[in-house]
This record gives sequence, structure tokens and C-alpha cells, in this order.
Amino acid sequence: MGPSRRCVRLLKEKQEPQRARGIAVEARPPIRNHVEEGEEREDMRGYLGVDVGSVSTNLVLLDENGEVAASVYRRTMGQPIRAVQEGLKELGAQLPPDVEVIGAGTTGSARHLSGIIVGADIVKNEITAHAVAALHVVPEVRTVIEIGGQDSKIIILQDGIVVDFAMNTVCAAGTGSFLDHQAARLAIPIEEFGEYALRAETGVQIAGRCSVFAESDMIHKQQVGHPIENIIYGLCEALVRNYLNNLAKGKSIEPPVVFQGGVAANVGMKRAFEEALGMEVVVPEHYNVMGAIGAALLARELNPTVTNFKGFRVTEIEYRTSSFNCKGCSNNCEIVKIMVEGETLARWGGRCGKWEVDLPGARAERAASL
Repeated sequence: MGPSRRCVRLLKEKQEPQRARGIAVEARPPIRNHVEEGEEREDMRGYLGVDVGSVSTNLVLLDENGEVAASVYRRTMGQPIRAVQEGLKELGAQLPPDVEVIGAGTTGSARHLSGIIVGADIVKNEITAHAVAALHVVPEVRTVIEIGGQDSKIIILQDGIVVDFAMNTVCAAGTGSFLDHQAARLAIPIEEFGEYALRAETGVQIAGRCSVFAESDMIHKQQVGHPIENIIYGLCEALVRNYLNNLAKGKSIEPPVVFQGGVAANVGMKRAFEEALGMEVVVPEHYNVMGAIGAALLARELNPTVTNFKGFRVTEIEYRTSSFNCKGCSNNCEIVKIMVEGETLARWGGRCGKWEVDLPGARAERAASL
């Protein structure tokens, strides 16, 4: 499918996030499940999507029919380059050896860096990627709740168009990293955290506006003898209140509501959202890699004649990064540079473009946004 369809009015990546309102996205048939084990895939071709965040790195390969052929969800561990390389290695192990990647897209907070590593045809922000993925799975979606490792987002759509959104990147309260910390403190595997919340009869009152106060409240409730299930569900309720009172303040949340991101694995959070909103909250099958799915769909929509994808051999290349401050004006921009064997592959970070070396797909993206 070609870029002439109205799937997305592609956003200019260097614009501020608030200028992304008005993204037009056409609903597509739902993503199907993996093919049955043992089914042969001959001459497989597909689209790669990579979503690199502060906590997790997610990779997906969609085949030409929009099916998730393979997916990888792994921790970034503060090393995005290594995470992408290891993720590609894991993804390749799930695929036939003769698979052909005919398009690649990247998103997430390290989208520029990962775009250089894999050879992306398109580099887009998280709002666009998550909106595209949600509409692909739930064509009539009106509200997208996305909570990741260290940030959270809300996206409001009308008739397949993003009309409003908000992001919280300042406070970690309510994000995956905070829940991870509390699970570790309570010696409960994070995979079981939500199940504890489901067993609760009622949630105790927890202050959820600040992670420090929330933890203090939880400790106090433990000391006075409240059941651990009620404390955990009380935490879920507090985090949902915090989300709705801050990030979603002034926004009209209408069904269908899609909940995605790593925190969507917590069934206690899903229950708390449903009770607070009074409506069903849909958690997609591939909730934890929706950003990567959106990036792959955008690559499919772009439909490049020749892809920039460098192949799975990039797992063996040694990349080096460095940074410096430009002294050309009072902005004092911090410029990031990535190199291989002394050759500069890309630079970014400046406001004026003086130091920039074009990122993969940047020309096409700018042209599409004009």
C-alpha cells in the first residue's frame, strides 16, 4: 500500500510534540496472531519496527499481510545500542534465514540512534506510532492510555484523527519502573503483582501523586496490618487517580479505550482503570510492543522502493557515540555523534541544523509533512 492513502499525515520529527495534533490515521484490519508452529513460510518479506525506550527495547516484524511474524521485548539496561543489536539477534532467530526486510521504522526516545543502527526508512515519535498501532488493532478506538517504563501518555482520537494528547516525562510515579521497585521491595515477582491486586476485596488509601509519598504510605499500611493484596490494589487505584487527575485532566475519555505499554500487563491497573472510568478497557494481545508495531506499520505505509535496512549483520558492528557542546550561539546545544571505525554516520541535537547529518528517512519525512 502506497503513501498516497490517508493512513497518516506524517509528522515532522523535529516539531515539538504539541504540534502533532491532527494526525490522520486510517484503520486497518486487526493484526493476526503468529502463524501456527510448523507452518512453512516461503520467500517471507516483512516490515521491521523498533521502539527503544529508557526501560525496554521492543522489536517486531510484520509480514506483508499485517501479521506479527516475530516480536522481542527486552530491557534496555541503559545500553540502547547493545539492546537493539541483541534484540535483532533474538528477532532473527525467530525468523526463516531467507527473510527479506523491505522496510524499517523506529520510534521511542532513542529513535534517532536506533534509526542509524538498523538503517530505518522512517523515524517517528511515540504519539504517532502508538496511535497507528492502536487504530490497527481497534479501528474505532477513541482513547489510548499508554504507560511505559518511565513515562506515560494519553491520546484522544476522533474519526481516526489524533485531536489531543499529553505526555508525562517528569515524574516516574505510576510508571513501570516505580511498579518494578515496589514489587522488588515487597519480594513479589512483577509478573504476579497484578494478580495480588485482583484478589483484593478493597483498596486502601494510598497517596499516589508522588512516588516517595506512595512508598511511605505503603510501608505505613503494612505496619498497621492491612493485607498485602489490599495495599497493592490501593496503589493501583492511586496511580490511576494520579493519571486521570493530571495527565488526562480536562480531556474527554470516551470508549473504546485501549490500554497499552508494559504496565498494561498489570491486570490490577486494568481493573482500577475500568472501575474509575466506568467502562471496559481493552488490552491488545501485543500490548507491550505496540510502539514497534506502529513503527512497522508506518514503514509499510511509506512502502520504500529500496529500503535503508542494513541487515541483521548490524549485530556484529561496533558503534561508538560521543557528544559535544556547540559554542556557536547562546543556545549551547549538545550535539550527539555516532561513528563506526572513525567514520561519522550521523549527528543530531542542534536547533539550527548546523551539525546535522541526515537521519534515515528524514528527507522523505520532511517532504511528507510539507
